[in-house]
Amino acid sequence: MTLYPLLDTLHSPAQLRELDRKQLPQLTEELRNFLVESVSKTGGHLSSNLGTVELTIALHYVFDTPDDRLVWDVGHQTYAHKVLTGRREGMARLRMHGGVSGFPKRSESEFDTFGVGHSSTSISAALGMATAFKLKGEKHRTVAIIGDGSMSAGQAFEAMNNAGVADANMLVILNDNDMSISRPVGALNKYLARLFSGSAFNAARKAGEKMLGVSPSLLEFANRVEEHVKGMLTPGTLFEELGFNYIGPIDGHDLDSLIPTLQNLQKLNGPQFLHVMTRKGQGYKLAEADPILYHGVSKFKPEVGIEGGKSGGKAN
Repeated sequence: MTLYPLLDTLHSPAQLRELDRKQLPQLTEELRNFLVESVSKTGGHLSSNLGTVELTIALHYVFDTPDDRLVWDVGHQTYAHKVLTGRREGMARLRMHGGVSGFPKRSESEFDTFGVGHSSTSISAALGMATAFKLKGEKHRTVAIIGDGSMSAGQAFEAMNNAGVADANMLVILNDNDMSISRPVGALNKYLARLFSGSAFNAARKAGEKMLGVSPSLLEFANRVEEHVKGMLTPGTLFEELGFNYIGPIDGHDLDSLIPTLQNLQKLNGPQFLHVMTRKGQGYKLAEADPILYHGVSKFKPEVGIEGGKSGGKAN
């Protein structure tokens, strides 16, 4: 009996998108178990990849990849992405000759849209792709997935500033894994994420702007009210000021929250920003307890864990 009955049937994101939503939790568990088993035999980045399993599944489930473009900023978080895009067998020789690269590599797969390491370039690249689609009259979407560490670089904010001015149809996802899931990531915040990303809310906002456009003072007052209301409920005022519609934070391990929110955002025009909270090492208790130790690992036995207290690499 196979250990991965559902994962064994998937060789492309197109097959993933044919699954029923109810099957995705099983896929999540199988994919996470596969990553632990695989990386324990080859070495590589572990805890960061365990933290992006649900997000990766949700992105490929919602977006029409590779026509829609996913640009990963933290390249060593893409192991699940590689497995779901037909490179599972190559994981047996991860970072070895004849195997797959430890980072996105354009020559390796059409699903790797940009060659990255950990350099805060994803938003710039995604903006360029979104601009090209707009000039060509194509309706494809671009998504930049950036970590909280990469988000601290000036290049990321410069790109966001340009994206806001260009009114580009793109989505930036901040994968925030530097802290545990906080109290606001609950039922209320899940509802607000769906509300603010939904077509009804955004249609009402645009209609209100049109009606109030005859009176600049009233329009300015309404915009300030909206900004303050959203500012009280979300920490995204900075991103809103850069021209992005900020949504979040939401639990990056909750597919019932991730998928509907991404589906809503997929339909919206203009720059969108989704803040997700994830946990390094998610689903493997030893890595959850010490995500830095399990960040970059050498070969180890999953049932025993890393012995001696030394991993195979430094955290980033």
